[in-house]
Amino acid sequence: MMGMVKDSQKYIIVAALLALFLGAMDALVMSAAMPTIITELGGLDLYAWVYSAYFLARAVSLPVFGKLSDLLDTKKLFLFSIGLFILSSMAAGASPSMPFLIAARVFQGIGAGGVFALVYVVLSEVSLPGQRAKTLSFASSIWGISSVIGPTLGGVIVTYFSWRWIFYINVPLGILSYIGISLYLKDFREKRKTIYLDIKGVLLLSGFILSLLTIFITVGREFEWNSLPIMTLFFVTLAFAAGFYLAEKQAADPILDLRFFKYKGFAYGNLATFFCSLSIFSLFAYAPLFLQGALEQTPMQVGWAMLSLSLGWSMGSLVLGRIMGRIGAKTASLVGGVLMVTGSALTLGFSLTTTMVHSFIVFQMVGLGMGFITLSTLILVQESLTKKDLGVATSFHQFSRTLGGTIGVGICGGLATSGLLNRLEEASRILDPQLLVQLRESVEILFKPEFTAMMTQEARQILQEAVLKGVSSIFWVVCISAILGFLCCLLLPGGRGQEK
Repeated sequence: MMGMVKDSQKYIIVAALLALFLGAMDALVMSAAMPTIITELGGLDLYAWVYSAYFLARAVSLPVFGKLSDLLDTKKLFLFSIGLFILSSMAAGASPSMPFLIAARVFQGIGAGGVFALVYVVLSEVSLPGQRAKTLSFASSIWGISSVIGPTLGGVIVTYFSWRWIFYINVPLGILSYIGISLYLKDFREKRKTIYLDIKGVLLLSGFILSLLTIFITVGREFEWNSLPIMTLFFVTLAFAAGFYLAEKQAADPILDLRFFKYKGFAYGNLATFFCSLSIFSLFAYAPLFLQGALEQTPMQVGWAMLSLSLGWSMGSLVLGRIMGRIGAKTASLVGGVLMVTGSALTLGFSLTTTMVHSFIVFQMVGLGMGFITLSTLILVQESLTKKDLGVATSFHQFSRTLGGTIGVGICGGLATSGLLNRLEEASRILDPQLLVQLRESVEILFKPEFTAMMTQEARQILQEAVLKGVSSIFWVVCISAILGFLCCLLLPGGRGQEK
């Protein structure tokens, strides 16, 4: 009988991880296909919203599905999320226009948010006694695998098939996951008999998330910090936050009980994840600017360097999953914090003579630290609440990671652009004015070989130094945020990394 139970758990884990793989791959394969999609569908002005619509929908749905998993049948919610992801993938693949594709991406984001929230809940529920950390660490390996094959797969599909197959490929894999969940998953937690759906809280929280993340997605790209749209969004965000606070105080069963923040494990675990995510995702986004713009490395070399960051994250979680019971969750978080702070501090010494081997080692160190922190803080956040609130604990931890990454990338985007342009303005007498105009329009043009080919050797040297000085402010943000994350880890309660 025990063997049968273990077998069914294996099937559930495989089906859940397959669903996570689909969601993790989705954003990665899109990058290779977008130029082709724009060529066929047009709508260049809507380019960024193909990503943003998906991302915002996913961020909003994460805490909602987490709460619903504490109230309703987890299996039905999981099947709904996978089914919605499959159907919206089919719609995205059949898109006749860019607005239609963006609409399909919204529903894909909702489905992916449900999948991301419920995968970790399901893995936590089905793990054997004392094995939760090990089971959850499998999810990190999926992110690592996706980061390796995602961009390559996207390129292959676009080159040899049609861009539409980057969405259609989700269908057979999604069906396999759907069948596995429908056959083997059952609820391991007793749900509440009386259900109160905090609709007001859901709407206010969704409004708060949408307005807050929209600020950091658009600022520095579409609007300036002091522009009317951004200032308006700030006031809207504050209004939603105040409304949400009042609504949760009065709700019979709030979507997020604010009393949870009185528990050190919940409060500092999520804060540590927020700050460390702000740090590592900023590095993910802007280290390539340093490697390619300042060190003049090829896209392939940049890809390998950044791969060390994502694989380090996966390796850190996988290793910790096997030793968590021996060293304890808090100790693990402190080890991760030390690795992240050390690696982040080393980025402050990056210069035009920095080697790729040195960069690789530094990024690997930061990634390993993040792997330790994400898994250990997740376990401590889960331990801080009772089993009936497992969904809220798990999904809010995922949301904290999303929020930190988005805010970090938004802040650093503005710093990178302003810092780089300020340095280039100082050298405007030497640089071609037309090059400055192009850089003001899009900093990403630095990644195009044809752009640097138009410059003289002296101009390229100036550009390299400007990129280095512009990105140095980002490395300071990365380091300071990692230190704040480590301080939060110091304040965490002790924990052996075992479920209640």
